Amino acid sequence: MKKSILQITILAAIIIILIVLIDAVYIVSETNQAIITQFGEPIGGAITSPGLHLKVPFIQKVHYFEKRWLEWDGDPNQIPTKDKKYIWVDTYARWRIVDPLIFYQRVRDERGAHSRLDDIIDGETRNTIAKFDLIEVVRSSNREFELTEETVKSEITEGQGEIQVGRNQIAEMILESSSKITPQFGVELKDVRIKRINYVEEVQRKVFDRMIAERKRIASKYRSEGEGRSAEIRGEKEKELKRIRSEAYRKAQEIKGKADAEATKIYAQAYNLDPNFYQLLKTLETYRTSFDSETWLVLSLDSEFLRFLRSFEKR
Repeated sequence: MKKSILQITILAAIIIILIVLIDAVYIVSETNQAIITQFGEPIGGAITSPGLHLKVPFIQKVHYFEKRWLEWDGDPNQIPTKDKKYIWVDTYARWRIVDPLIFYQRVRDERGAHSRLDDIIDGETRNTIAKFDLIEVVRSSNREFELTEETVKSEITEGQGEIQVGRNQIAEMILESSSKITPQFGVELKDVRIKRINYVEEVQRKVFDRMIAERKRIASKYRSEGEGRSAEIRGEKEKELKRIRSEAYRKAQEIKGKADAEATKIYAQAYNLDPNFYQLLKTLETYRTSFDSETWLVLSLDSEFLRFLRSFEKR
């Protein structure tokens, strides 16, 4: 009985020791860094070297933080430019935790850091963009606009000269001013970019209406040009068709004339062999074409028209 109790006690002691060792050991990976807190207060500096580390079990707690670059994607903000154009500006940034201890003390975690970055970057974006005209925010260089007759000329191109700063440099200004604030939260800001710029809804609707009207005008122009070209092609087709028909008719008449002349020549040669027979055939043909079953003809007995009939009676 005593032996069993001893074994149970030893087993329980081993389990307790294992639990204590497990809670006393923690691992820091290559992509993480950590700080130790005791009763909620940080103890010592940041642990940045990867590997196996020890802490006081149950009393101290490990907080892990990313070493890698993290993404911040802000919400679009309505901002007025220097020339009083209201636009939506959408920005994004890259940042990382460089001092985990200050980071934990000031913002606690990444959610708190995002909230701080929202305030910092959005505020600096608003302040910076308000110093420049819209053309400066939109364009990055003084490259000439490639405007054609079909291109809708937007408001940003009307009455504007060359840009002095440009979009990229404005983003650098936002990064520079924001980077001066973020170190107090243990954060390094690496990059800030303007992801999208758009008009506010009221101005956007006017721009779209103007673009639609311009496109309709261009479509109407193309349609009228197409109809004009279609009429021109149809006219050319009709003209060519009449020319072909006229040429065909002329050639047909020429061929027919030649054929009639040849036939007349053959008839003449044949009839010259016996003129009286030819005269008889023509007279009979005249009889056939002049009379039908309902025709009445009153002639004198000595009419030339009946000459051949009289000659047949004599025979």
